[in-house]
Amino acid sequence: MPVTDRARELALTAAQAAADKKAQDIVLIDVAEQLYITDAFVIASASNERQVASVVDAIEEALLGLPEKAKPVRREGERQGRWVLLDYVDIVVHVQHDEEREFYALDKLWKDCPTIPFVDRDLAEADSSGAA
Repeated sequence: MPVTDRARELALTAAQAAADKKAQDIVLIDVAEQLYITDAFVIASASNERQVASVVDAIEEALLGLPEKAKPVRREGERQGRWVLLDYVDIVVHVQHDEEREFYALDKLWKDCPTIPFVDRDLAEADSSGAA
């Protein structure tokens, strides 16, 4: 069974919040067929610990701002600020320092799973205004 509509909404909202804080290499992975504990992973990179914290804060704020609010049931890694995991049950968000992202290579670990298309709305708007 593919990712649920709720998981897709949460993942896309989290991804946009991360993009708004200049996170890089944002990937949404549909793991619903592989895992029973969640439907999707959102993986994003940040260049330093302060940016990791900023991205995490933005994601939490964005998901709390949804009509059907979402709060993480578990949060790990905030103290070190190198890899923060937010578990929303429907999705799990990984915000990683660039070095952790490269070392642990979650993208490669889950490469056989389909991805959920995501385009940063700021880039989409820039492309459409440039084409006009």
